[in-house]
Amino acid sequence: VLAAEPLSTDDIGTQLVGWGKVASITTKGRVSGRDVIVAVGFLDDQDGTILVAAGEPDADWALNLELDAHCRVAVGDRTWDALAELLDPPDSARVVTGLILKYGTGAERLGRGLAFRLRPATG
Repeated sequence: VLAAEPLSTDDIGTQLVGWGKVASITTKGRVSGRDVIVAVGFLDDQDGTILVAAGEPDADWALNLELDAHCRVAVGDRTWDALAELLDPPDSARVVTGLILKYGTGAERLGRGLAFRLRPATG
């Protein structure tokens, strides 16, 4: 997680965001008040939103979204303002399963943190 500065051009996260493999989420730090940028795995949902899940209960980006749902999302060449909606346990489990299938991530690294639907902000 980087604070205040965008991901550097040689950072693997930046490359993966540019290729559309992961999403960049910019949140407002709940302690610092500064922009915090993180690259995370995501799932496209049928309704056009994206779904994300934190691997740890103390993941700063997820705790930031829990406090302030406003964020900025980038995937590939698309960037948009979004609102995060906390998912209930059954939907969270579905997201974790989907992320494991998409990324091959070990189950022990996911499912302990919060999960969100990132919906484009309107007006």
